[in-house]
This record gives sequence, structure tokens and C-alpha cells, in this order.
Amino acid sequence: MNKKLHIKKGDMVFVISGNDRKKQGKVLEVFPSKYKAIVEGVNVISKHTQPNTENPQGGVIKKEAPLHISNLMLVCPETGKATRIGREERDGKLVRFSKKSTKSNKQEIK
Repeated sequence: MNKKLHIKKGDMVFVISGNDRKKQGKVLEVFPSKYKAIVEGVNVISKHTQPNTENPQGGVIKKEAPLHISNLMLVCPETGKATRIGREERDGKLVRFSKKSTKSNKQEIK
């Protein structure tokens, strides 16, 4: 059984720990079984490749590596700062909302 993830593909996230701490980026891909996500421009590694049809020269390629989801926090669209999120049912649908925004006006995160 997989845990419910607080991050989805396309979300803006803030890195709270690790070498890329305090960086922001967009989530490109999420791996629920591994509890990891790939964030654009964060945790970039150098990968050595052999020559192939796509890259006839071979050489070193820079690409993003997965980060553990516990090291990521969602960015509130209203304030632009890292926030915890909550879930509640609205019109029969489970909706994520920012806990940083005011309690009376819960900002829905899409």
C-alpha cells in the first residue's frame, strides 16, 4: 500500500534539506512506489554515456536525479512561500489547500 502523496506532477516545490536546500522548482515526475520525485533544475548529476545513435559523441550529460519527497514542500500560490497542505472534501472531491493562507479563505492548490 502506497502512502498518499502531498506532491503532484506540475507542482512548484521548495527543497527543505540536502545539497540543494532553499531551491525551488517544478515537479517533472513522481515515483509513488519509491516515494521520490524529480524536480526541474534541482539535484543535477553528471552521467557518463557511451556513444549511441542519439548522442554519437558520447560524453557527460547533466540530468536531474530523484529526491525523496520528505525533502520537498509545496509552494503556496498565494504567498509564494513553502507551506504545509491539508485535504478536505468539496463537492464530493478531495481537494488540497494551503495551510499558510488565512483559515477563512483556504487557497485551493491545483
